Amino acid sequence: MLLRLVLLCLSFLALPASALTPEQAAAIASGDSEARIAALNDRVVAGDAGLLVFLQALLSDSVKVAGGKAYVVIDGKVVEAGSGAAATLPADAEDVINNNRMRRELESAQAALALLSDQRDVRAKALLDLRDQVDEGKLALLEKAEARETDAALKAQLGVLKSAVLISSADKDKRLLAARSLAASHEPATRSLLLERLTAEADPLVKAAIQTSLDAVQSRLAWGERFGLLFTGASLGSILLLVALGLAITYGLMGVINMAHGELMMIGAYATYMVQNLFRSWWPAGFDAYILLAIPVSFIVSAAVGVLLERTVIRWLYGRPLETLLATWGISLILMQTVRTMFGAQNVGVENPSWLSGGVQVLPNLTLPYNRIAILVFAALVLAGMAWLIARTRLGLFVRGVTQNRRMASCVGVNTARVDMAAFALGAGIAGLAGCALSQIGNVGPDLGQSYIVDSFMVVVLGGVGQLTGTVVAALGLGVINKFLEGFAGAVLAKIMVLVFIVVFIQKRPQGLFALKGRSAEA
Repeated sequence: MLLRLVLLCLSFLALPASALTPEQAAAIASGDSEARIAALNDRVVAGDAGLLVFLQALLSDSVKVAGGKAYVVIDGKVVEAGSGAAATLPADAEDVINNNRMRRELESAQAALALLSDQRDVRAKALLDLRDQVDEGKLALLEKAEARETDAALKAQLGVLKSAVLISSADKDKRLLAARSLAASHEPATRSLLLERLTAEADPLVKAAIQTSLDAVQSRLAWGERFGLLFTGASLGSILLLVALGLAITYGLMGVINMAHGELMMIGAYATYMVQNLFRSWWPAGFDAYILLAIPVSFIVSAAVGVLLERTVIRWLYGRPLETLLATWGISLILMQTVRTMFGAQNVGVENPSWLSGGVQVLPNLTLPYNRIAILVFAALVLAGMAWLIARTRLGLFVRGVTQNRRMASCVGVNTARVDMAAFALGAGIAGLAGCALSQIGNVGPDLGQSYIVDSFMVVVLGGVGQLTGTVVAALGLGVINKFLEGFAGAVLAKIMVLVFIVVFIQKRPQGLFALKGRSAEA
């Protein structure tokens, strides 16, 4: 900050005296807010070369006034505002006080002046900054910038911005022209502006033009909303897919109703949190790469806990679904309390790497967050890995054999107990991967798994027990349907409606969307 202020001082010394006169600088710095704003707008329209530097000094609280003159004081050095000449600060000099309104006007003036920049990126950012804070006082500057603009896209945005100013004009013809011009806008802010003006407008002709433009803008924005709904549903579906994949293996292979599956996911999320803290403490320069290590760590830790549970508790309860349900529910409570003891009851924050922050703007009203795009890709990779493992490896062959006919697999020499352990470890590890992914879009807490366990069981049952294809279709389908229903029924009613749909569907088709094929299944 100190270096910036010193550079500002040097900028003042380098400016020609005609850029901003001392009288004009004093008028902007002193007096009541109305007079200061009027003086500021006058200089903004003129596009004074020194005004931008002076505005930065005002916003940095580096300007003092005395005797009808303004002075910029930086690191003990004093220059006269406007002329840039070295000066002595009078004893009665007072600080310039900028209230919130004045600060907004100063920032708006900065953005307006940036419209005259030679750099396209600077002009584009200025247009974004001015979208909600431009007024008729800057109309002349907008016209000047529009006349100079060579980029077609920015020129069109300037035209929309100018129309947004004129639609509030006292002149009926200007309002009518502005209303018709805004029909070509793609911006959500234009819809809000037109809705506001539709209520306030008294003239029938102008009101009809506003309504026509509003319909055109809403029709255009509706596509962004539809694509946004589809993306949000697919994002939710990918999360449900990650959570349900592991459950599809354990439930499909062993018939174990594992109520602790959500807590295995929670363990993966906390493993990610620990890896993040280790990187922050020992290798802060490589922090952005922590997620690449967190993925295998979360898998291994959750898989290890899964093996421990299978070997100590679950192996003794095969074929006893009620006892298994009660035992795993008790295990889930133990795991939650263990995490509360180790990490506290409050949620912990997992920070996104810089390359997963932000998003890509596809449409004016549709921005796709990088972290959710990454989860979609990650879910697809995990699914592909699972499909390859089940279809192409020896372990996958044993898993398919035990799933279809456990007794026959045992008769031909398959160690079903070892397959059960490996499959449970695999399912637990995938739950850990789901926890790692979920940590990138929300806080991590002891109750994380409770939010997804019911949904994951619904996905598995709807898709068909032990069927990866059914799990994928059910997860993505439920995600999109749930988000679609939330739009008009609300989150709670949408969840109830989805649950009722699944209950009715299972009554009609107990085997789910995709039935398991095999002699045991057919029998």
